[in-house]
Amino acid sequence: MRIVVCVKHVPDVQADRQFGADGHVDRTQDDGTLNELDEYALEAALVVAEEVGGQVVVLTMGPPAAEGAVRRGLQIGATQGVHVVDDALAGSDAFATAHVLAAAIRKIGQDAPVDLVVTGMASLDSLTSVVPTLLAAELHIAELTLAAKVTVAHGLVRIERELDDAREVLEAPLPAVVSVTDRANEPRYPSFKGIAAARRTPVTHWTIADLAIEPSRVGSAAARTRVVDAVARPKRENRVLITDSGDAGIRLAAYLVDNNLA
Repeated sequence: MRIVVCVKHVPDVQADRQFGADGHVDRTQDDGTLNELDEYALEAALVVAEEVGGQVVVLTMGPPAAEGAVRRGLQIGATQGVHVVDDALAGSDAFATAHVLAAAIRKIGQDAPVDLVVTGMASLDSLTSVVPTLLAAELHIAELTLAAKVTVAHGLVRIERELDDAREVLEAPLPAVVSVTDRANEPRYPSFKGIAAARRTPVTHWTIADLAIEPSRVGSAAARTRVVDAVARPKRENRVLITDSGDAGIRLAAYLVDNNLA
């Protein structure tokens, strides 16, 4: 079985993130990291591969620094890494991203079919949550979203989805796209063996020309969405600090009620 996990290199959520003058997220800083929610997708894929036998390919699209996300996936257990990198991709929106990832998945599948595509539920830089759906549409295959559990058997992928007051069980024939939530598992950490193996594993790099994608389909010019305006988050002022002397809970509740925050 061959599984492709789509991951993203995002600015560190603890860092001072910002937009550039062109309205795009500044991705030139060195504090980027593998999107945290994609770790759950990678873990789900590795578990399936271990249960039924198979190979996990980690795929990303982004600037040169995005290779770090692929390397992280290799450290955790993926056996192959693919990085689509091209200056023409700068400014691509979710639609262009799905188009590029789909082209890369089709190219990956030329030597052996891709049975399952797994993604996180969202990326922590944009939080659009639409790429899994757009990707399934590009590939013309079924999609199962927000999986809390993923299993594969008899040519079918089955997910369990947790709702507020119910549990849904859905299944679809392979190949399919599955997005995974942060309730699905506990992502593993890289082992020393995995880190050493990742250093020796070459990452495949493709441009849009390698994927037969027209430059007009990607980048800022093709984007259907754009940031109109953005301002820095204001500093917090007039903070109220409550020292607990046994009644902090009561005083906090009173503050919330008095300020219509409850």
